[in-house]
Amino acid sequence: MAIMRGITSRGMSTIAITPAIRRTPVIEVAPKLQASHLDVYYGTFRAICDASLDVPGNHVTALIGPSGCGKSTFIRALNRMHDLTPGARVKGRVLLDGSNIYAPNVDPVTVRHRIGMVFQRPNPFPKTVFENVVYGPRVHGIRNRKTLMEICERSLRRAALWDEVKDRLDRSAFDLSGGQQQRVCIARCLAVDPEVIVMDEPASALDPIATSKIEDLVAELTKDFTVVIVTHSMQQAARISDFTAFFLSGEIIETGTTASIFTQPKDKRTEDYITGRYG
Repeated sequence: MAIMRGITSRGMSTIAITPAIRRTPVIEVAPKLQASHLDVYYGTFRAICDASLDVPGNHVTALIGPSGCGKSTFIRALNRMHDLTPGARVKGRVLLDGSNIYAPNVDPVTVRHRIGMVFQRPNPFPKTVFENVVYGPRVHGIRNRKTLMEICERSLRRAALWDEVKDRLDRSAFDLSGGQQQRVCIARCLAVDPEVIVMDEPASALDPIATSKIEDLVAELTKDFTVVIVTHSMQQAARISDFTAFFLSGEIIETGTTASIFTQPKDKRTEDYITGRYG
């Protein structure tokens, strides 16, 4: 991605990004997720500071920013993963379809059913491909073999992996390549039919070919799901996302359509990051 800077007639800097940003038009839709005045603490350390973000349904929202700026901490708050971290606590609200997932009467397991997560490195279970994919449905009480096989095939097709592994379902997921293992993990997430999928740099440990397959898959998933993705790559954010949020030192500095963030940022700090002055 080439970044070109110029000066407008009013003396303001401009940024041009090549290649073209996100191929599909952005459609105005209601937020599926809304983080409101969110703070995340590890002990006394405030890792996320008063962060608010609307995540539109059936679109891809990318979170960008330098290492250690709070992107991963933020997305883990979106499905109550911090409940599992000793010493971590969350203040503020996260609304899913208008209901606060941090309300006292809300079961965090139910939240994680509706908001699935894919981690940075592939983490298949030491089981067969089939058992990996149907793990969630089994936990939720589904035992019928035919039903589980239908779920497995549907999930692997959604993860663009069925044709590659349909004859290897009874083999260990560890026998697959890194990119295939990551798509098995995505299929495992899809098998419980979440409404939102949050991804923490899902392609950072993969080669360029596997990365391309993951990016193509993310675009396809928005037909049925809302996607939030953390990425360290501005090129990747430009290619796959509809909306972008820029994080710095635990704060959300600026949000908007990916086109506006990359071509007409409103905050000087965003421009400095996009143009490579730091990060």
